[in-house]
Amino acid sequence: MTTGPADLAGPSLLSEERSAQVPGGVSRLDDEDYPAVTMGQAAELLEVQPAFLRSLDAAGVLTPHRSGGGHRRYSRRQLATAARMRALFDEGMTLDAAARIVTLQDELDTARTRIAELERRLDELGDA
Repeated sequence: MTTGPADLAGPSLLSEERSAQVPGGVSRLDDEDYPAVTMGQAAELLEVQPAFLRSLDAAGVLTPHRSGGGHRRYSRRQLATAARMRALFDEGMTLDAAARIVTLQDELDTARTRIAELERRLDELGDA
């Protein structure tokens, strides 16, 4: 089974029940922000050249974690962002335009989440 860019932000690698049983740091793989993927692995998963990932880093779109040896390490959240950027590039967007679109999409998602939370609180106050 192959994994494409759309699969990167999917369900967690380990269920909560199973991660409690896993020894050591393996349970960190469940954390979307844990930098577990090397540049080569990330490029393979995203079906891009490593230069694409370096360009996202140079533009400040992604800031991968650096290992002790200075190698880039990517989290699942960063891979999902890179996949979104790639999709916009494939549609003909420039780096600046794609970065702005991703930023605006993220801001909109945050605003929608906040609105839903505030509406829920208002409903609770109305019921009280």
